[in-house]
Amino acid sequence: MKILFLLTQDLQSPGGLGRYFPMARALAELGHQVSISALHADFSHLSEQQFIQNGVKVNYVAQMHVSKSGNYKFYFNTFQLVSIVANATIKLTRSALDTPADIIHIGKPHPMNGIAGLVAGKLLERKLFVDCDDYEAGSGRFPSAWQRLIVSNFEKRLPLSASMVTTNTQFMRNKLTSWGVPSANILDLPNGIDRLRFAKPDPDEVESLRTELGLEGKKVVAFIGSLSLTSHPINLLIDAFAQIKSTTPSAHLLIVGGGDSLSELQAQVQQLALNKHVTFTGRIPPDRLVLYYHLCHVTVDPVYYNEAALGRLPMKLFESWACGVPFVTADVGDRRRYLENPLAGLLVQPGDPAALAEAILRIFSDPGLGESISRNGTLLVEDYYWDRLVRRLETQYKRVLGIMD
Repeated sequence: MKILFLLTQDLQSPGGLGRYFPMARALAELGHQVSISALHADFSHLSEQQFIQNGVKVNYVAQMHVSKSGNYKFYFNTFQLVSIVANATIKLTRSALDTPADIIHIGKPHPMNGIAGLVAGKLLERKLFVDCDDYEAGSGRFPSAWQRLIVSNFEKRLPLSASMVTTNTQFMRNKLTSWGVPSANILDLPNGIDRLRFAKPDPDEVESLRTELGLEGKKVVAFIGSLSLTSHPINLLIDAFAQIKSTTPSAHLLIVGGGDSLSELQAQVQQLALNKHVTFTGRIPPDRLVLYYHLCHVTVDPVYYNEAALGRLPMKLFESWACGVPFVTADVGDRRRYLENPLAGLLVQPGDPAALAEAILRIFSDPGLGESISRNGTLLVEDYYWDRLVRRLETQYKRVLGIMD
């Protein structure tokens, strides 16, 4: 089969790196011809816009709707945004029309890739799949009400034009059916793990990094992900860590990643006089991420009870499992389903720093609990490597195309 993914993000963004590229590569490894047409957060500075990576043809066609430089994310003003969105829509549409494909898989139901997929699907009679891995209207950053309205309308209407919709949470499945998508047209496709990127690292490299960061003898609590308070309330973890530090002098908070809330989070750490006990690494190369996980005694996904959290299945859950690190989050959405039986992480009340602190301290004080959580996660993660998960998707591609094994 020939498969084209249309993305409004690059392959260094969380979804591109953790979901779409490993999905595409696993399909290529099965012998399919896979292409990705995408936007890039720093398009004008790309040295190479077209290349082949691990058997996947990648084509960056235009600037993403946000700009990323170093550890920060920048948002365009309204006039700039309108121009950027129009250009990106045209370039993605042209690429979709020019790229041979039996299946077009739209990664996130956004206007730019949505229009491109609809046009190419209609004119060239290609089958459309749409991936809904977040509740976009509930988790996005929208300076204006009209922006939210446009995204919301596309999110509701685009899946109705698809042969199949893939999603990763029960919350989004329920949303999709309420919008009119038949249940039989929804494929549950959770987040997963890139087997190559999360292979066990060289212990010497881990220890070298530990020394470089000054973490020898420390009990390391970590948040690893995008520093955006819109979808990741890391402020809760910092408040929890202030409580932990008062009882556990050897505790150290490691915050790995960049984003638009970096300055705000640094100011919070400064206000709490935690500067010596909190390390912000900034963005790191994707191939070094596994090293940072292996520095940790516990990783945390702090969340409120809101639609952004209900619609999201955190990749860091599976990444922690793959690295044998105990994981703490709040009891929101599908998290209990993955963590409760067997116990593969601790769940707390959402939005409660004291509850987060208590759970982290439980793991510090009870090595047997941490070891049990790590062991169960290591066993469970075997079912969530992309080379296994993608078989579900391949089956649905073939069914829609009428291909019989």
